Amino acid sequence: MKTLKPSDIAQYCDVHQRTVSRWIAKGQLKGHKLPGRGNYRVLVEDFISFLHQQNMPMPEAFLASNNNELTVDKKSILIIDDELSMRNALRRALQSTPFTILTAQDGFQAGVKVIAEKPDLILLDLSLPGLDGFEVIQFIRQRPDLAKLKILVLSGLSSIELAESIRLGADDAIAKPFDNHDLLDRVNMLLS
Repeated sequence: MKTLKPSDIAQYCDVHQRTVSRWIAKGQLKGHKLPGRGNYRVLVEDFISFLHQQNMPMPEAFLASNNNELTVDKKSILIIDDELSMRNALRRALQSTPFTILTAQDGFQAGVKVIAEKPDLILLDLSLPGLDGFEVIQFIRQRPDLAKLKILVLSGLSSIELAESIRLGADDAIAKPFDNHDLLDRVNMLLS
């Protein structure tokens, strides 16, 4: 049973998160309130039904997951960066590739998506709120089920920190700012 947060739905629909909350409050989108803080979660099936009812386009991620022949060899990349502008820039740089692009904005969200989605490659910023990039690398490398996951670090930190990320288990590291062609070359090399 896969669920989505209102922020995930907002990103898929290219609307503000408050708009998604209004859809849930009006009963247009079926949401389930979590105990405690009262955050909402929406079942993927309910989100897809909502899209059909509203005649809204289906996000590519759902088209691929509902069509097995599209996902047989389609690899995925998880972008982990706390800056929305950087996540969007990386998404644009990778849009010409055949890969499915996923995003996470912090280390905790990254951990959840890595376990749930099992991406083939992560593009990881080291300076993240909460669980930082170094801890994300350690978390991944301690799990045998994630042994094949490739990690490409993209960070504005010093070369010493980039070297430390590789020592901890990253497969490669690029200093920010970086060249998009260099990024694409390294992504293709790691996923080949």
